[in-house]
Amino acid sequence: MKRIIVSISTIIALALPALASAALWNIDPDHSNVGFKVRHLMVSNVKGSFDKHAGTVDINDKDITKSKVEVTIDTTSVNSGTAAFDKHLQSADFFDAAKFPMASFKSTSVKPAGLNKFTVVGNLTIKDISKPVTLAVTMNGAGKHPMAGKQAIGFTATASIKRSDFGVGAYAPTVSDEVHLRITTEGMLADAATTAK
Repeated sequence: MKRIIVSISTIIALALPALASAALWNIDPDHSNVGFKVRHLMVSNVKGSFDKHAGTVDINDKDITKSKVEVTIDTTSVNSGTAAFDKHLQSADFFDAAKFPMASFKSTSVKPAGLNKFTVVGNLTIKDISKPVTLAVTMNGAGKHPMAGKQAIGFTATASIKRSDFGVGAYAPTVSDEVHLRITTEGMLADAATTAK
């Protein structure tokens, strides 16, 4: 396990030589995606995402286990590609977005899980109901953004949850209770003032 931690820290240090032992990254919502997939009527898969979200990834490359992730998601921005279905997803049957417009994820632990891989456990809150969720995370890459001129980093995370755990269980099991999450993030290195704050 110690060897894995050293390897990950070395990769981050080589990719981002200007970093100190801790760095705060702001998630770029324009180049990130919070997506979900659920089995519909046992014959098809329905996909969707949330257009509005924000968050930070606080990486401690000296001790990965001290890293943190925080994300907020605007449930009113759910997007299935069909306006009528989006309206239904925002209704009290599902997200009840008028009453609970925000969902969130806040990590409680980060552990290395192999080369460029991590296990991130945290509390997912939907409709004011919080449950622990485990994310399987892969660091896709890191380096200087060619257009922004800032250091950038990217991750992909996957997880499966039961929507009924969060009060979003309408029509189960006809519509599967299990939801597969796939999150892709691109983060930009925060400036020194933001990091200090």
